[in-house]
Amino acid sequence: MLLETIRGPEDLKKLNQDQIHTLCDEIRQELIRTVSQNGGHLASNLGIVELTLALHRVFDFQRDKIIFDVGHQTYVHKMITGRLNRFGTLRQYDGLSGFPKRDESPYDCFETGHASTSISAALGMARARDFRGEDHAVIALIGDGALTGGMCYEALNDAGNAGTRMIVLLNDNEMSIARNVGALSSRLTNLRVSSKWQNTKLAVRRFRRIPVIGEPVYHVMHAAKTMMKTALVKGDSIGFFETLGFEYFGPIDGHDVAGLEKTLRKAKEFNGPCVIHVKTKKGFGYEKAEERPEIFHGTPPFLVETGDRAEKPECHSSGHIMAETLMEMAETDSRIVAVTAAMPLGTGLDHFAEKYPERMVDVGIAEEHAATMAAGMAAGGMRPYFAVYNTFFQRCYDQMIHDVAMQKLPVVFLLDRSGIGGEDGKTHHGLFDFAATLPVPGIRVLAPADARELKHMLRWTLSQDDPVVIRYARSGESVPGRKDEKFRPGVWQQILRGKDAALLCVGTMVRHGMTAAKLLGERGISVSVYNCSTVKPLDEETLRKIGNTPFYTLEEHMQTGGFGSFVCEKCAKLSLRRPDICFGVADIYLQHGRHDLLMKDAGLTPEQIAESILYRMEAQQQKGAVLER
Repeated sequence: MLLETIRGPEDLKKLNQDQIHTLCDEIRQELIRTVSQNGGHLASNLGIVELTLALHRVFDFQRDKIIFDVGHQTYVHKMITGRLNRFGTLRQYDGLSGFPKRDESPYDCFETGHASTSISAALGMARARDFRGEDHAVIALIGDGALTGGMCYEALNDAGNAGTRMIVLLNDNEMSIARNVGALSSRLTNLRVSSKWQNTKLAVRRFRRIPVIGEPVYHVMHAAKTMMKTALVKGDSIGFFETLGFEYFGPIDGHDVAGLEKTLRKAKEFNGPCVIHVKTKKGFGYEKAEERPEIFHGTPPFLVETGDRAEKPECHSSGHIMAETLMEMAETDSRIVAVTAAMPLGTGLDHFAEKYPERMVDVGIAEEHAATMAAGMAAGGMRPYFAVYNTFFQRCYDQMIHDVAMQKLPVVFLLDRSGIGGEDGKTHHGLFDFAATLPVPGIRVLAPADARELKHMLRWTLSQDDPVVIRYARSGESVPGRKDEKFRPGVWQQILRGKDAALLCVGTMVRHGMTAAKLLGERGISVSVYNCSTVKPLDEETLRKIGNTPFYTLEEHMQTGGFGSFVCEKCAKLSLRRPDICFGVADIYLQHGRHDLLMKDAGLTPEQIAESILYRMEAQQQKGAVLER
């Protein structure tokens, strides 16, 4: 295989165009093979193969800098920068990350996992270059979906005003995760579907087929077509970017390596900020991904022949249960509206949209805007439910405080994928929400033990007028032994009774706490287990009832600022015994990998919890015996 001979980007520059086309085919085969086994982001990487090769043939990214936005489309980049022999470990524990990592390769100059950050980072790197008197190129590679995020416009405005030399490479594939929304997306779409533009392209292609004279005349007509395109788009994309101070190149075919290289070389020599508008097709080269790019944006392992998942999909995830419950509530309450930030499929709200399309608002990749817009809707008499991945909730921290909580508006934040995120790694773990929300006055913070309790919580939110945060894991697996009873805010549910110790568990840790209690029981330790589904306000009555019994807090969250810390503060204030151990994630960034392996790294498996408690109790007994002597 030609791909196996590519040890680094320098090898690409030795290939002719025919060899490059062969290499593109081989790269796509490797992408499909690996992602079908490991899961990952397939459609975006299939669409960016030619563009990645062209970039590495024109630039030297040991010297030049490229920042990928969002970062999930770096698989091809990894293959051709000396990591092909490890590509089979993609997204596996101790394997290659699915995103850029500075400690993984010198070709990864900046880490990205959240959208809309690349232009700001690139501008910062370009300014650092100028301050240091250096002369390398700086490129931000960003999809049109990420341009729905407001941070991009702050950066574009600053860069255009400053006139800093940098390249913004706009990979226009008509969608991010779901179909794009917004005015700029509409402008780009208008260009793509312009009847004059499409008819011109068709005429040029037909002329090429004429024997003898067709091929040479085609090149002349192709140049004329490009001029016509420029005339048609003037005032749309060109006008938009030139108004901001950028030189505009494009739009150009993102699957034409020779054409890409020609444009990239022009941009490389341009002494100022410029935009290269590249048109690609998401999922290109794999029919299943081309037909349903949103399914193959981020996919679990699948069967290449059919595109079906290798394992049966989870039918009753927390997101699906949330959406079904919200639909039931919406039948009798016309105030309910669902909000998402480009994640209808991931959060389950695509189901809600099918039934209530007029009451589903997708704002694009703009969590800050979504939060404040939800506040405005609540102030206007509606009941907005903002479903967002926990890790992306971090992006609307100020809006949550300033626009929602301070005004005591009934916005419900539904934090999906809470806890340790798995194969997507450190940029996607949902481990900071308690630290962000617990200090905020007037906001209720809830964590259901399973999807059944989530349903009860959702229905309860309509009975009160305060802002609420509900954090839940992807899996809605039921907790064995827990009664499916009506949710009682501020009251912790005792699932298991014991006399020697108590486990105060939050969310997913209720299930792990039950297993740990069983293991301790086998060692002669009788343990109570509490489902602490109301994190704020805490259940002071239960804390008093525990009294002097040893107790432990369990959470899938950072230890600092988490549930355990909150309990410690409350116990100190009430002059009560404090937790003996607060189980949670230590002051580290967890890597990527299977959830069970990362839980072990965090010390949060039932076996580790039981052993730690046993060791602590034995140490306390020995200390008590010494004091008695």
